[in-house]
Amino acid sequence: MGLMDFLNTEGDKKPVDAPQPAAGADGLFGSTDANTYTVVSGDSLSKIAKNHYGDGTKWHQIYEANKDLIGNDPDLIEVGQVLTLPSI
Repeated sequence: MGLMDFLNTEGDKKPVDAPQPAAGADGLFGSTDANTYTVVSGDSLSKIAKNHYGDGTKWHQIYEANKDLIGNDPDLIEVGQVLTLPSI
């Protein structure tokens, strides 16, 4: 197998279970589906609301939907938390 054979067949290979592209506060979303969002580094509820709803002031709705997970301080979200994004 020569170099050209390798280059011509490399594009045919598809990774198995490749991670989906994401976008969030840093342009990287950690969304698992249309109704949830996985928190990434640098996120805040207002940044998530801005990216998902187009309005950062809607962070209250995300907080209310996830209060049991987040706790009493909406500023303390953690990387990896999967938040429910309510329909507005």
